[in-house]
Amino acid sequence: MRSPGADWVEVRRGAYHDSVTLMRVSRRLAERDGVAEAMAAMATELNVEVLARMGFEVPRDAGPGDLVVAVRADSGSLDEARSDLDELLRPQPVASGGDLGAAVAPRTTASAARGEDAGLVLLSVPGPNVFPEAMDALNAGRNVMIFSDNVPLAQEVALKEEAARRGLIVLGPDCGTAVIGGAGLGFANAVQPGPVGMVAASGTGAQQLMCLLDAAGTGVSHVLGVGGRDLSAEVSGRSTLAALAALDADPATELIVMVSKPPAPRVADLIREAARRLDTPTVFALPGPDGDDLTRAAEQALAKLGTPVPHWPVWPAPPPPRGCAPALRGLFAGGTLRDEAEAVARAVLGWEDGVEHRFVDLGDDEYTRGRAHPMIDPTLRLAALAEEAADPACGVLLLDVVLGYGAEPDPAAALAPAIEAALNGRDDLAAVVSLCGAAADPQDRDRQAAALNRAGAAVFASNARAAGHAARLVKGKG
Repeated sequence: MRSPGADWVEVRRGAYHDSVTLMRVSRRLAERDGVAEAMAAMATELNVEVLARMGFEVPRDAGPGDLVVAVRADSGSLDEARSDLDELLRPQPVASGGDLGAAVAPRTTASAARGEDAGLVLLSVPGPNVFPEAMDALNAGRNVMIFSDNVPLAQEVALKEEAARRGLIVLGPDCGTAVIGGAGLGFANAVQPGPVGMVAASGTGAQQLMCLLDAAGTGVSHVLGVGGRDLSAEVSGRSTLAALAALDADPATELIVMVSKPPAPRVADLIREAARRLDTPTVFALPGPDGDDLTRAAEQALAKLGTPVPHWPVWPAPPPPRGCAPALRGLFAGGTLRDEAEAVARAVLGWEDGVEHRFVDLGDDEYTRGRAHPMIDPTLRLAALAEEAADPACGVLLLDVVLGYGAEPDPAAALAPAIEAALNGRDDLAAVVSLCGAAADPQDRDRQAAALNRAGAAVFASNARAAGHAARLVKGKG
């Protein structure tokens, strides 16, 4: 058994790093032999609280603009951890050219926006601190993408009102996915360019749609992520309306797809009325009891374009020899994929009394405080998978795997052995995987599918088809 070891806590004043980088650094440090706990984060109030719960003492004067690194390791391992940290956080040289000579990196959003000929500023800072940076970018005449979450609602409304006054768009807050002129931002997939523009209040929903379209040989012009709260009654679709207008004015966009979790009723009416006034036809993908699932929405979009609907990729697996135990357990990294899967399963199963079906979004804030998102770090989901597989009532494990830029480089490397171990010795348990990815993604979609399939999982490119198959398995009709 590992000894508790020694603690090392270091604060680096004014050393900002984005949240995705810090999540990866935390994971790399924690994976080292001899390291029991590790976290690298900006010293926000929430992160300091998480570190305190982990047993680390953070200096009281550390603030949101400071980097705090905490490692608990066996004796002799702290020096190696410190050395790894320095390498992982080593700054890249600042490009210089023209008359600038050895250029100095800008220290504020305003100076960066003024000094670059760019149409969009991407911000990834702690949510409670993003407002002045976003306002600086808008004042400089730039559109803004806010990757950060936990931005106060009133600040979101104020930023979007200011953007409207200036004829600009705020993508987000909590905009995890966007594609601008073929360039993927945040968590995005390597899809081909094409005629479909997308307005998305859902990150993984947008990724599922763009991957299905790509599988059908159709690409996207732009994907404009507006944030999960944009279609709430409070925000009232401010960025969605601006994004619809922008895509309608884009000559490369022949069809618009609007994807979101179900919006507030009044806002839904507002958006549908705005869509009716556009010159560009619009398809709505609003997974839930009253809307089409994402696969049907992709098929509608293809029909409007006159493109044949393909057979969505499937890597089948035989059902368990004894049939499946009665409960369906979904362990998801994508919130919209979770919601869609539950809606599809409910339609098949009707949620029979006495059977405990569960669908969990492990990417929700409840699970990601102080740890990396499951699209980056699989640790939390692997533990949940083992726990569910040990329950004799669990008959089907349903999981999503989301590929693309920013996601884990080889998710099957850890997940396939975990699935194989879960199925071993259980002749009444099946595994089904919804694989959201494009053929050209850096993880190699087909290689990932083959590895998961060899482990015993049935793999589907369509999340809705995966959920339907899983539900039919526990119903005995798979």
